[in-house]
Amino acid sequence: MSPSVFPPDYGYVAAGFVCTAWLLGWQAVVVNSHRTKSGIQYPQLYAEKAEAAASKEAFLFNCAQRAHQNTIEHMPLIIVTTLVTAMKHPVFAGYACGFWAVSRVLYTIGYTTGDPAKRNTRGGIIGELPLAGLLLGSTYTAFDLLRSSS
Repeated sequence: MSPSVFPPDYGYVAAGFVCTAWLLGWQAVVVNSHRTKSGIQYPQLYAEKAEAAASKEAFLFNCAQRAHQNTIEHMPLIIVTTLVTAMKHPVFAGYACGFWAVSRVLYTIGYTTGDPAKRNTRGGIIGELPLAGLLLGSTYTAFDLLRSSS
């Protein structure tokens, strides 16, 4: 077997990314469940304002769809910062990525209560901690790489 080009402990990074894949798959199931209950047909992305006001199921569909969309919006940031941080600190990067994915489960559960404010009060806000850690870790790693290449 040839030597790996990945740093030791890169399995933690892989595990963190696999957590995000499971998260996105689970969120898709939640969205589809609410889509079915609400009767919102494809390709309609969200229930119209009048539909959501008239139907709790349509409103909950919008909440589930928004939680999923917000996670997708965060994914480029999570991927970039995890990969850069992992160049020097793969264990930290993997745990932070996985912890962020778990926090998004709490975010989604809170959001789909029908009270969007609960997306953060049910534990979803804790996802900001690993996100901040990845931002700081990737910034430190980038500067460290620049400094060592000079």
